[in-house]
Amino acid sequence: MGQLPSGSGKAVVMLDERVSMTAKSFLVYWNNIPSPYMVERFNVLADRGAFEFEAWFNDRIEPGRSWDVDESTWRFKFRYLPTTRIGKRVLHWPLPSFGRRPDVLVSLYAEPVFILGWLVAKLRGAKTGFWAEVTFDRWIKRRAYKTWIKRWLFRRVDAIVTVGDDGRGFAERAGASVEKIFYAPHVIDVSHYANGARLARQNREQLRTDLGLHGTTFIYVGRLWWGKGLDYLLEAYEIVQARFSNEISLLLVGDGADEAKLRQLCIERGLRHVVFAGFKQKPEVPRYYASSDVFVFPTLGDPYGLVVDEAMACGLPVISTTAAGEIRDRIEEGVNGYIVPPEDSAALAERMLTLAQDGALRERMGKTSSDKIKGHTPERWAEDFERIVHTVFEKPPT
Repeated sequence: MGQLPSGSGKAVVMLDERVSMTAKSFLVYWNNIPSPYMVERFNVLADRGAFEFEAWFNDRIEPGRSWDVDESTWRFKFRYLPTTRIGKRVLHWPLPSFGRRPDVLVSLYAEPVFILGWLVAKLRGAKTGFWAEVTFDRWIKRRAYKTWIKRWLFRRVDAIVTVGDDGRGFAERAGASVEKIFYAPHVIDVSHYANGARLARQNREQLRTDLGLHGTTFIYVGRLWWGKGLDYLLEAYEIVQARFSNEISLLLVGDGADEAKLRQLCIERGLRHVVFAGFKQKPEVPRYYASSDVFVFPTLGDPYGLVVDEAMACGLPVISTTAAGEIRDRIEEGVNGYIVPPEDSAALAERMLTLAQDGALRERMGKTSSDKIKGHTPERWAEDFERIVHTVFEKPPT
């Protein structure tokens, strides 16, 4: 961690430090929603002042997300796209694309509104980039025409920005040439999680008592939805509870469509000490990590999973499935956690049992986790992104 991925020996573009533009370029980053993770990065990008920066968003929030959105804390210019509701459908209109032309537009690409806006910007002479992460067949209905459109787009955009080797491979398979692929690894507000967890541990026992936690505590943070593999986590927890002589607990932090189903599974299986804490906003989250001993991410498919990074910043060992994107860049097997196949409750239970039985191992792994993630800050992302934008801006048109 702390260095850009190597690209498995392939000639992925590594960026130099040249900054030769004398006038500030107008940079627009177009995202679907203002997630807390992106707002942190955009604030730093705006503070650094390398560009005239503006963010566009399709929506303020999306279904299934409970984040607070407080624009008063944003330090960057932004726009929400105008919408039209037709029955249950909401149509977004890329009208900002027809206004002042950005010098550089970086956007998503998987919805028609992004494609239309990209096409307008491209025809008007803007340099363009797509933010691309690995996707999973489990979530996406594959259609031949969609594959063709994606290949057509990836061959014509000026740059693909991705977070690691998994994203690079995805972009190459989708038609991007290697010289167009740039790395800007994901980051989090490391100091918030590390400092918050450290302070919370001063009252850890009281917090655990208040939550009803007993013994070694496994924690999951995220949506309570079948795609996160939580039914397999409950199966694994049942196995560990049956085999381990001491008490253990499972803390689930989040909300979602399958919460009632998961609660019922706990009752049917007679699982003890499973605590549903509900959704928590960013300021509250570190104390829940601090109350726990091991983070478990049983996902069946995630482009990344930033909660892994949060847990690492809070000093926890991590057990994740292989279905989390870029997971091998973050978790070193047997060093700061374990990686298991998805949908494999037995393998997950074995790793949970190993960590439940060995407090010294948990402590060593947790220390390694915090060391590995400490440099992955919004400032680091802003630096990476600035170099990408300058490099793309200076390239000849494609």
